[in-house]
Amino acid sequence: MAGKKKGAVIKTDAAPERKQRGRVDRSVMFPIPPPAGEVPMDYAAWLADLKTRIHQERLRVVLAGNAVMVLLYWDIGRSILDKQANQGWGSHVIDRLAADLREAFPEMKGFSPRNLKYMRAFATAWPNRQIVQASLAQLTWYHHIALLEKLDSPESRLWYAAKTLEHGWSRNILAFQIETHAHRRHGKAQTNFPATLPPPDSDLAVQVFKDPYLFDFLGTDAPRREAELEQGLVAHIQKFLLELGQGFAFVGRQVHLEVGDEDFYLDLLFYHLKLRRYVVIELKARKFQPGDGAQLGMYMTAVDRLLCHPDDKPTLGLLLVREKNRVLVEYALSGNTKPISVAEWDTRLTHALPEELQASLPTIEQIEAELARVPTPAGAERKKQAAKKGARALTEPRRKQ
Repeated sequence: MAGKKKGAVIKTDAAPERKQRGRVDRSVMFPIPPPAGEVPMDYAAWLADLKTRIHQERLRVVLAGNAVMVLLYWDIGRSILDKQANQGWGSHVIDRLAADLREAFPEMKGFSPRNLKYMRAFATAWPNRQIVQASLAQLTWYHHIALLEKLDSPESRLWYAAKTLEHGWSRNILAFQIETHAHRRHGKAQTNFPATLPPPDSDLAVQVFKDPYLFDFLGTDAPRREAELEQGLVAHIQKFLLELGQGFAFVGRQVHLEVGDEDFYLDLLFYHLKLRRYVVIELKARKFQPGDGAQLGMYMTAVDRLLCHPDDKPTLGLLLVREKNRVLVEYALSGNTKPISVAEWDTRLTHALPEELQASLPTIEQIEAELARVPTPAGAERKKQAAKKGARALTEPRRKQ
């Protein structure tokens, strides 16, 4: 076709040749990195150094945000204490405050009555704000709740807080250390806080990146959860299709597509050996939006033009979304001539797959059954709470009737 160079690479005066999948159409290409054997000898050491630096700086930024949130929680708790002590406000004011803060910040879950009471207890346990700012602000709020619930003395709390930062304990490990009286096994209480950040690969570092209180406070919790869910779904569908054994060949995940100076990434790209066509799968951890069909259509066009062999059939697109409005989907895709299917996770497709594909492709019921097996963050939390209740029921003595 005009405007295409088979097997060519993009060249500029300032840049070396770049590698790509298939062909190049003007400034549109599927770029791929060069093989490891073509990089300089010291590249591996340089890469390792950069990765360490990135891990450390990401942790530093997240801990700085965590410190701001912890100090704000202390300030709120201190303010509640002052109002109740100096002006005689009763405990019912916490319920009123929680309702008003939820109305002002509906996207934030950290202002529940229960958590406001934790803030008050936090300020009571640490009357000196300087101690919190200098030593305790790097701990997640979950760690502070464990210290408040399981320990009574400030000395013991400081010891466990210092050890948590030194060893990078997760909240569960901290609770275990408290329950097994670790401070007694290690002699006198030590409250020297480490001057450096916790190890980037420690449980504490991993946990702070997933702390819902922090990301809720920063306003980034929903995008983070959406990204995590999408990644989990992509991995699950990839495994599911390959295990079907019906002709699917895995081409790539997060396949890089470069259009001019803009970058895009295809969630999953397969090639069906029997049908001789590519299959592009996009997953959205949210409801269907009109632009989703256009984006998937662009990906399919790029695959058709740059990757397909002349004997290949047109690429098939499958869009999986959390929710869809049937009328919106029909209007959004009514003018689209490409074979695009849109499925919810718990309903049938609005646009059925072409008949000739149904024998080889998994049924929508199969896909939906697989998606139903992927635990959502909320579902995982419910299972966790149910397990805790079951454990308590087994260990607590029965009451006499």
